[in-house]
Amino acid sequence: MSTKKDYLKDVIKHIDIKEHNVVKLVESMESMAFSSRDLNRAAQIYDKMLQDKDCTIILTLAGSLFSAGLKKVVFDLVNNNMVDAIVSTGAIMVDQDFFEALGFKHYIGSPFVDDNEMRELHIDRIYDTFIDEDELRICDETTAKIFDSLEPRPYSSRELLWHFGKYLDENGGPKVDDSVVYTAYKKNVPIFVPAFSDCSAGFGIIMHQTKNPENHVSIDSGKDFLELTQIKLASKETGIFMVGGGVPKNFTQDIVVAADILQENAPMHKYAIQITVADVRDGALSSSTLKEASSWGKVETTFEQMVYSEATIAMPLITGYAYHKGSWKNRNAKELTKLFSKESVAVK
Repeated sequence: MSTKKDYLKDVIKHIDIKEHNVVKLVESMESMAFSSRDLNRAAQIYDKMLQDKDCTIILTLAGSLFSAGLKKVVFDLVNNNMVDAIVSTGAIMVDQDFFEALGFKHYIGSPFVDDNEMRELHIDRIYDTFIDEDELRICDETTAKIFDSLEPRPYSSRELLWHFGKYLDENGGPKVDDSVVYTAYKKNVPIFVPAFSDCSAGFGIIMHQTKNPENHVSIDSGKDFLELTQIKLASKETGIFMVGGGVPKNFTQDIVVAADILQENAPMHKYAIQITVADVRDGALSSSTLKEASSWGKVETTFEQMVYSEATIAMPLITGYAYHKGSWKNRNAKELTKLFSKESVAVK
């Protein structure tokens, strides 16, 4: 019988957009058709967001992106002031980014394995990627340890992820040089995870609350919504770069309506691009077009583009184009974490 080491040996390597100047490639797609032309237009719209000094850029992430090799892409976006806030699923930020920051890895795998054998070996499979379940349990336990250290009260997911960054900072820093949670902590870029219990942090919170049944940390989803809406209210213009759909997409689109309720005539998102493989015909949110979002008063239709492509192909091209065009060099860091509380601002 094979051992765990037989499967967990070839490490997923995160693509580095800085190493690949794709500007001419993406520009050439403008004269093509179908998804290539859509991708070109999305890249141009993202570059417009970066050029617009009044625009706050919100990146939304759904799907198993970091385990697939896209972590360094997002790290570079944060590190170079190319995004101002992130809305993500919990798995990406905790089970994948924080997990790797603790020193663990994702491995090249295959969908053509015996999943019963994987279960026996404590190997979790994400399509063609493997992860060590025993290491994931350590990540679960680390999140519980962080919750145990905090003052018992309700927290937004943004606050909790700030404390995850602080934990890394106070324990020798991350074991990798491309942790998104950590660089966002250092650069005061807020990260929101609206469904925060749906990841390793969820296992950590139930361990913590079981241990402390009367006096414990809890997750305040209403505070999440309010804080992200406050970002919208504090911004003259907003642009959204959406990878996948799900809760992060809807949460970020809904802040326009929330802002309009709190302050009449709040502007829609001026710019919006989405990378997705979801089929629009079932009426689901993940696949709903940006033009459809306009009917809800969420997205303007002048600078919007859907890109029907798998994220590991489209995201490096769009972000690589914008990085090498260099418009980000004229952007100032917005440090939006400072909108909320002085206690939650990292010391540089």
